[in-house]
Amino acid sequence: MSSSPPLQTFTEIPILPLSQALDPETKPQFLSQLRDALLNVGFLYLSETGIPDALIEDVIRECNEFFEELPLEEKEKIEMKNQKSFLGWSRLDNETTAHNPDHREQLDLSTPHPLPGPDAPLYHNLLAPNQWPSPTHLPNFRPVFEDYMSRMSGISTLFTSLIAEAIGLPPTAFDKFFDEDQQHKLKIVKYPEVDVEDLPAGASDEERKKWEIKRQGVGPHKDSMLSSYLLQASDQPGLQAQNARGEWVDCKPIPGTLVVAIGQGMEALTDGVCASTTHRVLSPRRGEGPRYSVPFFQGVSYDAKFEAMDVPESVLRLRDEARSKRRDDVEFTFVKGRWGHLGEATLMNRVKSHPDVGERWYPELLAQIRAQQAATAKAA
Repeated sequence: MSSSPPLQTFTEIPILPLSQALDPETKPQFLSQLRDALLNVGFLYLSETGIPDALIEDVIRECNEFFEELPLEEKEKIEMKNQKSFLGWSRLDNETTAHNPDHREQLDLSTPHPLPGPDAPLYHNLLAPNQWPSPTHLPNFRPVFEDYMSRMSGISTLFTSLIAEAIGLPPTAFDKFFDEDQQHKLKIVKYPEVDVEDLPAGASDEERKKWEIKRQGVGPHKDSMLSSYLLQASDQPGLQAQNARGEWVDCKPIPGTLVVAIGQGMEALTDGVCASTTHRVLSPRRGEGPRYSVPFFQGVSYDAKFEAMDVPESVLRLRDEARSKRRDDVEFTFVKGRWGHLGEATLMNRVKSHPDVGERWYPELLAQIRAQQAATAKAA
């Protein structure tokens, strides 16, 4: 009896130079490579982005100084739970992914927005001013990150138009999902070292699971919105994407690149053409030094409703061929019919990830989430 052939799936992350998309001679090749990455991987390195090297160096320096130089009492002044917006500083082990704490410290920022009015929907609480660290301690922090977020806003808008073209849509196809003054978000993250030995050869599934929880910088998940852009701000590895065989493929830091992850919102809006890929971060081990990263998350209008794009039939056929190469064992947030607006799904995700903020500002939503989790656990 013959055995089945091994499942074909990705084993490395492609690298695409953004500069090729700006040259009419090389753009068709770029779009072809991008379509392949969207269908079969859902992850890619973006190189030659045009962001000045000096700005990247400033971002990395300010990230490091926030975590290593800013006193604890200054961080506590801008703690996330102080506000309804889920913007601000989070303590180590304070965020939860896949039911376990993420061993990371972080600061959540966004492009600038005023507080919502009294009649705004509850999810408009996500639109708010940042909690910035004191300029007395970090005088360059705010201007550096406002500059970086502004530039990343332009890159993400350009890249989304290229995604549309790569799957046979007009470059403006996604514009209706963006506000005129669209909110985008950014984190700066520190993953401290952990004391964990190497996983022994022949380890059981239970032993492997315990080892993975001990090393959980961020647990297995899919990003939520359209696309995210990660600056790996130190040399430590740890980011991994999961292929259809369940293997974890390393996304090692490559200078001059951003790691682009396709989000669940993009997968939903393209009727499954663009793959949203499960990924995680393993904490560095003792002696390796902490890992730093700066992910930028492209936003969409919280008032937008769910609808699939009119993707060409030829591309949908490619999607059907690619689906066997995907793995979908992580909860999918953007299920059509569950939420009326993207903002509702986003707010519930934030409450789930940051229950301390939920307890203070959204107790009813947190109670709903915990009841659902209890029911799911009982059914299992």
